[in-house]
Amino acid sequence: MKLDRRTVTALAAVTVLVSATLATSSALAQSRKDSVTLGMVLEPPGLDPTTAPAAAIGEIVHYNVLEGLTKINVDGSVTPLLAESWSIEPDGKSYTFKLRKGVKFQDGEAFDSSDVKFSFERAKAEGSTNKAKRAVFDNVARVDTPDAYTVILTLNNADGNFLFRMGENTAVILDPKSAATTATRPVGTGPFTFSDWKKGSSVTLSRWDGFRDAGKVKLKRVTFRFVNDPAARVAGLLAGDLDGVPRLDAPQAVKQLQADKRFTVEIGSTSGKGIMTINNKRKPFDDVRVRRALSHAIDRKAFIDGVLEGLATPIGSHFAPTDAGYIDLTGLYPYNPDKAKALLKEAGVATPLNVTITLPPPQYARKGGEVVAAMLAKVGINAKIENVEWPLWLSGPFKGNFDLTIVNHVEPLDFMQYTNTAYYWGYDSQPFRDLAAKYAAATNPKERTKLFGDIQRMIATDAVNVFVFNPAQVSVARKGLKGLWSSSPIFANDMAAVSWQ
Repeated sequence: MKLDRRTVTALAAVTVLVSATLATSSALAQSRKDSVTLGMVLEPPGLDPTTAPAAAIGEIVHYNVLEGLTKINVDGSVTPLLAESWSIEPDGKSYTFKLRKGVKFQDGEAFDSSDVKFSFERAKAEGSTNKAKRAVFDNVARVDTPDAYTVILTLNNADGNFLFRMGENTAVILDPKSAATTATRPVGTGPFTFSDWKKGSSVTLSRWDGFRDAGKVKLKRVTFRFVNDPAARVAGLLAGDLDGVPRLDAPQAVKQLQADKRFTVEIGSTSGKGIMTINNKRKPFDDVRVRRALSHAIDRKAFIDGVLEGLATPIGSHFAPTDAGYIDLTGLYPYNPDKAKALLKEAGVATPLNVTITLPPPQYARKGGEVVAAMLAKVGINAKIENVEWPLWLSGPFKGNFDLTIVNHVEPLDFMQYTNTAYYWGYDSQPFRDLAAKYAAATNPKERTKLFGDIQRMIATDAVNVFVFNPAQVSVARKGLKGLWSSSPIFANDMAAVSWQ
């Protein structure tokens, strides 16, 4: 498939510029084979994943600088990290973790159970902005530390996903002496230390020789370069400025890169849920018939083909096909403009209905917003497009000030956000909260599977949002660079596993 003329022109222009300014440094990096430069879509607002919601934070620091008790691997499996082992009581409410001995923080402080207690109590404290506070840490009733290398976590309700949760970036362990400055200078127990942040440009990490397995870490230097234009990221690859793009969001360039023998292109899975979010608290969207009308108005396949070049799977609820117990609910709201019109009429909505759709920077949102607006127009909804940068999206739609927006929720198993009435889409359902609580308390596997299906169905039946796509992951690396994740069960880049061969 050929790129369109505008994209080719943009690629050529950026390629020349990047080649002229950065060819020397790129050549040096290649000759050393001990450093790597990766192209990232977004620059994070800070580097503390325990206090800010941006997924871009974890892409840089998680597993590299900051570590948790467990580790989530590329295949979604959970293995020990700062905890070397654990045991679980039969009721599923008590976890005893045995910690690794001899581990130090990068500032020389010793790691022990008191750091775990501090980190988790900080996460669950009143006023905590940890995005897993409600779903995970509010469920932690008590943190006991019988000795320096034992932590006992007692839960209010059993949670079959708890070990997975302990491997997410919201559960990294910080030292009390350096926690307050993590957002600007993170200090952890991981294989790399924070070296430099050139705002608007890049973050650089350096290999930490004090790491417990330092001999296994091949890279001495990792640079995450922020290139927020998809065409520019492709141009950076072609010019040799970028060694890889772990999550390429330029689907129109995939076939070109696959045909270029300088690169390895892998297509894997993600836990993302691409949705058109609806403000459930704002009229007329507080009427489920209107939300169902929106769901019938969106042609998922046309969106995926036109915006993502087919590199996604349709979804019908806030779950990814990779989730254990996933059920396909796309048939609940098939594309049906006539049904959408009838529902709007039934709800007493006069058309044309004027709404605003606020779009963050990613291509799936900006290009997708144009596609969605055209679909909505066919059922009598005039969607005014408002493009904003991420800081304005976080201070606007994410604070509940919006009609509609499009965003990919990348956090795995984040359905508990639907129990949070203060969350930005404003869903308030006591039956759903009761169902989620019942699921959390269940320990029988068959009952949990049934309740997990019921949760998916209720979110879909209530048409809280329009559930559109689960994106594939496209990972591109220069030939010889091995170890980048081909799939993303979570948004992370495990650079200790990456090397030149």
